[in-house]
Amino acid sequence: MAKIVGNLKPEDDYTHKLGPEPNFNESMYFNFFDRDKQMGGFVRLGNRANEGRAEMTVTVFLGDGRVLFNFKRPSIDNNDAFDAGGMRFETIEPTEELRTTYEGSVAELTEPRAMADPRKAFTESPHKKISLDLTHKAVGPMYGDSHDPTEVGESHENQFAKAHYEQHMRVTGTLTIDGETTEISGYGLRDHSWGPRYWQALHSYEWLTMNFGEDFGAMVSIIRRQGDDARVGGVIIRGDEADFVESATIDADYEDNGLYHKGLSVTLRTKGGEDLDISGDVKSFIPLRNRREGMTTHVGEGMTEWKCGERTGYGLSEFLRQV
Repeated sequence: MAKIVGNLKPEDDYTHKLGPEPNFNESMYFNFFDRDKQMGGFVRLGNRANEGRAEMTVTVFLGDGRVLFNFKRPSIDNNDAFDAGGMRFETIEPTEELRTTYEGSVAELTEPRAMADPRKAFTESPHKKISLDLTHKAVGPMYGDSHDPTEVGESHENQFAKAHYEQHMRVTGTLTIDGETTEISGYGLRDHSWGPRYWQALHSYEWLTMNFGEDFGAMVSIIRRQGDDARVGGVIIRGDEADFVESATIDADYEDNGLYHKGLSVTLRTKGGEDLDISGDVKSFIPLRNRREGMTTHVGEGMTEWKCGERTGYGLSEFLRQV
């Protein structure tokens, strides 16, 4: 069983009791990146049973620049499992091994930025049938908290998730596109959260996930509830040990629209006193969005190549903005 850092329990790797809040969300997210094939992606299921639906997302960045994407809101009436819209998550061994699968259609985007207008992109893009079957095995501790003290006292409308943890993983499996199968072998990060959530509860954030190999991973986040009121978080993983980030700055280069990030420079110091400089080059990018009550939230997803000293890694850079 993998090491646990924080007030978590192995049984937290399953779903939790459905809360009374209308916006109660329990979600799992997994990303994966194959260095040799220069491809990767992520899958997410968010159960919003009190709203009668789930949120299902599948994104695959292919090595030739195409992105395969789909988003659905399938109907659900309980929080008993992660199983909706053709996607299913299974806990094989808590804290240690999970399996994710997706069977269904995706839009094939030769120009991923077309997803800025989802209706047009889905209508005008060809569609493919895919089968994604991945096994995720721990290469570091499970770290986080089953109750985030920063959420105490917040109304459910202003909460983003009271409980949350992450873990770096080794990922193996297959991707089949219209009958043609590709083996996947690489690394990624998984995320599990539960509690009230609206995507509009935050002003902005940057969330960076990095895997440099079996022995070295990182996560850096800067979350702003209001303007410049920033909360810095993150962790450096070396084997079974977690050294949490004490301070960090993220400088980004953007495309001409000032919204889509294309390069990053990260400077951080850990609580253990280690200083690191990490640079990121976005290899593939897709703009996603969430709408609620007239508000539009932009979520920019970048498959990113990371450099830290002599090491090269891969992961995701995710930027959230209220636009």
